[in-house]
Amino acid sequence: MTHYSPAKLEWRDGQPYASAFQDVYFSSDNGLLETDYVFLQGNALQSRWQTLKTLHFTIAETGFGTGLNFLSAVKLWLEVAPATAMLHYISTEKHPLSLQDLTSALALWPTLAEFSHHLLTNYVKLLQGNQALDLFQNRVRLSLLVGDATTQLRQIHEAVDAWFLDGFSPAKNPDMWQTELFQQMARLSAIDSTFATFTSAGHVRRNLAAAGFNTQKRAGFGKKREMLQGILMSKADAR
Repeated sequence: MTHYSPAKLEWRDGQPYASAFQDVYFSSDNGLLETDYVFLQGNALQSRWQTLKTLHFTIAETGFGTGLNFLSAVKLWLEVAPATAMLHYISTEKHPLSLQDLTSALALWPTLAEFSHHLLTNYVKLLQGNQALDLFQNRVRLSLLVGDATTQLRQIHEAVDAWFLDGFSPAKNPDMWQTELFQQMARLSAIDSTFATFTSAGHVRRNLAAAGFNTQKRAGFGKKREMLQGILMSKADAR
């Protein structure tokens, strides 16, 4: 069984807040719209899935959190991807939410209720040993890797098509945003794999560039001035 330190959650103005990191789980402006803008649009997923030529697509995420990114991606996948294709969603989480906290957080998004139900009924299984679960008539596979993001990424070998760089801000969670994280991203990516993240921190941009990613700044969501998105151009620095 996987051993982990659960998230310490408090509620501020009806929003989940991570006590240990002194940071929010999603934008107070609108977390659902933030996910769509930063991660789905940032990786151009709708157009890529509508024209998908393969039977498999893999997303890797750092920071599962409340599962909002996962559920939003699943909803879009089921709407626009070929019915014969499977989405593999790999996510790391060092401090998973309890089932009770996860249930409360996802109750904020009634439009995702039918998708949340599948996650919530399987969540305890996911926490028991890094096992993959096939959901939605086998059209989606979820692998939740409980532990430090870089450590968990070292253990996987599947080619990743798109990255959701989430987790808490680099200023408040510096342990995650280390050089090796970006090297692992490059190792697991194919040329033309994409990434998107809510932050535009200089060292994040520089480390992504050093790992072979072409990075671009884009207007951020809500109160955030800028975000980053990009594509892997070179495998030269992959480890």
